[in-house]
Amino acid sequence: MDRATFACSTAFFRDFGNSAPGALPGGHVDFIDKADSFTYSDFFRDYLIPNHPCIFSAKFTEDWGSRKTWVTWDGKPNFEHLLQKFGEAVVPVANCDVKEYNSNPKEQLPFKEFVEYWREYIRNGHRSSRGCLYLKDWHLSRAFPDQDVYTTPVYFSSDWLNEYWDAVAVDDFRFVYMGPKGSWTPFHADVFRSYSWSANVCGRKKWLLYPAGQEEFLKDCHGNLPFDVTAPDLRDKRIYPRYSQSQPPLEIIQEAGEIVFIPSGWHHQVYNLEDTISINHNWVNGCNVAVMWSFLQDELAAVQREISQWKDPMDDWHLQCQLIMKSCTGIDYKEFYNFLKVIAENRISILEKGLDEESSSQNNSKAAISTLGMLHAVFDLKRTVKVLSSLSANEDFRKLDLSSLSPSPEALLQLLESAIDTALL
Repeated sequence: MDRATFACSTAFFRDFGNSAPGALPGGHVDFIDKADSFTYSDFFRDYLIPNHPCIFSAKFTEDWGSRKTWVTWDGKPNFEHLLQKFGEAVVPVANCDVKEYNSNPKEQLPFKEFVEYWREYIRNGHRSSRGCLYLKDWHLSRAFPDQDVYTTPVYFSSDWLNEYWDAVAVDDFRFVYMGPKGSWTPFHADVFRSYSWSANVCGRKKWLLYPAGQEEFLKDCHGNLPFDVTAPDLRDKRIYPRYSQSQPPLEIIQEAGEIVFIPSGWHHQVYNLEDTISINHNWVNGCNVAVMWSFLQDELAAVQREISQWKDPMDDWHLQCQLIMKSCTGIDYKEFYNFLKVIAENRISILEKGLDEESSSQNNSKAAISTLGMLHAVFDLKRTVKVLSSLSANEDFRKLDLSSLSPSPEALLQLLESAIDTALL
């Protein structure tokens, strides 16, 4: 991060607090063609801060191992190579033809069985009695860390989610998707209202994007979002009374090799127009961590409303609310504190050791943020202080037993503020 971008970002978040909703006048989505003339600061300033989508050309992925070996000469999935590398893996597979609790039900299948199904599906004109199956949310990088699949572009390297979950070694938010022509993902926003980036190794996708806030006009009379945002029922005012107030979605056709950046909190629906393989990361950083925190507060409030009748007779009602929220979202308030702590401690370590020390990190996530510079570490600390201050003052957080947190939230805040002051001397 250069000084001009640091000053711009500091001023923006001082004046506005959170990243912008991201509505695009005229519905234009920028296409970034040349990697050698587009810097991290360009992306940070023009897309991360204003929360705008963009498309990166296939030039940004042309050196990836997956684009060279996972794809045949005519741009189709290289099933033989994939079977050789991953045939014995067990993978999560959704059935796009079945709706279950506003999503598609999943099952675990051997990868070789899924590929056998896919080949037969193609031979039968993209039809099958088993329905349209879609391999989704496969943690391939975690299962096969030594495979030369891809390199995360520098623009997406400030990735707090994967930095934290790598540190605690329990999960990650790096996924591979493989689906036949006609497979699709229903209307949704990403986990924690995170950013996402999605790269097509081969194939084509159609994206329908709604800027953050537009989803409110797409809710039915009970407050539920649609499963399929293109369904005719949405035009029935008795069911969807505010649909007529919504903007038309932004439509993107993503070609092979291209990367789509999806802004924080944007709902979307995605179709595979051809047999397609893609790589996706969900990620949070200093620009949208406050959005994540707002989402968690909304989720807890929803849980509290659902079990409000048990508040008086249940001694540990607040703890039960946290447990339910974690089962639904994957995180509770105390883990969110630890999430902020890990990020903050990594940034302090970078500032203390300096960027000239190769030993500053053997961890890929920390090494990636180190390459972004000292000012980026300071920016991250400033954003962490902002959200941590809000968390520490939160009434529901303060009702929890915080004695196990080390250091205490107050002590951590003092440490961060001191580190920022020292770095800016």
